[in-house]
Amino acid sequence: MIQTQINDKELLEKLDNIEADGMSIFVMAEGRYRGALFNGTKFINQMRANHNLGILETMVLGQAYICAALMIPTIKGRGRLTFRYDTNGPAAGFNVEADSLGTVRGYLLQNPIPISAPLESWDLAPFFGPGTLTISRISPDAKAPQIGSVEIKHKNIAQDLAWYFQQSEQTQTAFNTSIQFDKAGRVIGAGGMFLQRLPSTGGKIDQKESIDEEELVEAVEHAFSSAPSYGQWFAEKGNREDIIYGLFRAMNPSVVLDRDIVFDCPCSEEKYTNAIKNLGKEEVQDIILNDPDPIEVICHNCGSVYNISKKSLTEE
Repeated sequence: MIQTQINDKELLEKLDNIEADGMSIFVMAEGRYRGALFNGTKFINQMRANHNLGILETMVLGQAYICAALMIPTIKGRGRLTFRYDTNGPAAGFNVEADSLGTVRGYLLQNPIPISAPLESWDLAPFFGPGTLTISRISPDAKAPQIGSVEIKHKNIAQDLAWYFQQSEQTQTAFNTSIQFDKAGRVIGAGGMFLQRLPSTGGKIDQKESIDEEELVEAVEHAFSSAPSYGQWFAEKGNREDIIYGLFRAMNPSVVLDRDIVFDCPCSEEKYTNAIKNLGKEEVQDIILNDPDPIEVICHNCGSVYNISKKSLTEE
């Protein structure tokens, strides 16, 4: 992947003075819940630069990237997943991939997103129509991907993803994402939280334990909904641990892992050169005779631009 250089000095100075990107994975309530809090401010800025996105496009694809990143703790082994949103609204949707190594990439199905009037709020529902949300989980040990799909219900990326987990994977899960822009339209804070209720270990539950469980669920939901805007929090130099230990202090949270999450893609000039070579002799010859030199190839997943010389197509 080729990373597009961010040349906005004021933005870079801002990014250097806030908490570094990273994800904190935590458990709480004696292991009955797990969660992840992600500061992805630089991550979203790099995504925006590579794809050359406007404000609306950054908001849509940025929320998708944050949600995909937050699902990484749910990936088993050396697997990966694809998060796809298909809608007949102006935004059309997106296709985003994440893997167990902590890398995320993906693209909008419509860029730029057509608008008929200036944005009046950050409510994305008007840009999403009826459609489907699909999660594909790919494991190197499985013969075929595990695919689940639900109809879009809320026209809200985070809420529809939680709806997917409830319907397709039968787990109570919540997502919350936030992207903060300054007056100049720069992304100065971005992040999100994932929270999931883990299955019971089994056994009989007496009446008192059942009541305690109901109280716990209510307390967790209240704490989750009381979180500040993550984008604003990180923009104002807030850190991840203060959120986790502050919001859920009554549930005895414990951070068990901090990890890096990055915008990255396995594409390369060599891969695209070989892909063109494998098109077949006649098609390759037609490209050599009729296409400009060098041949420009743009990776959908990361926006990297490769200029492939015709000479390289004839080399062994």
